[in-house]
Amino acid sequence: MKLELPIPIASYFSADRGDSEAVSQCFTEYAVVKDEGHTYQGRAAIKKWKADASTKYQYTSEPLACERKDEKIVVTSRLTGNFPGSPVNLRFFFGLEGNKIASLEIIP
Repeated sequence: MKLELPIPIASYFSADRGDSEAVSQCFTEYAVVKDEGHTYQGRAAIKKWKADASTKYQYTSEPLACERKDEKIVVTSRLTGNFPGSPVNLRFFFGLEGNKIASLEIIP
């Protein structure tokens, strides 16, 4: 059974297989991403964050579950790659604004 994700989130996971520009376009202009203790604000910072992560690690991400929690949509995804602790299940807390992602926090 295929996991049904909201369109902006499905676009994010699809773009994550490609390039950082495609990922950044999934976000609003002033979106905020929190990952590994750092905060990135705006599309340019998000593009650099994704480019740096893609250079540092090669990985695949497979969304396993999706639920609404308060105002967020929480996706649990299994990341497998060449990083310490692989594979790992991470939780992605998405805040949506229209058809774009306004916020994303990634936590173990």
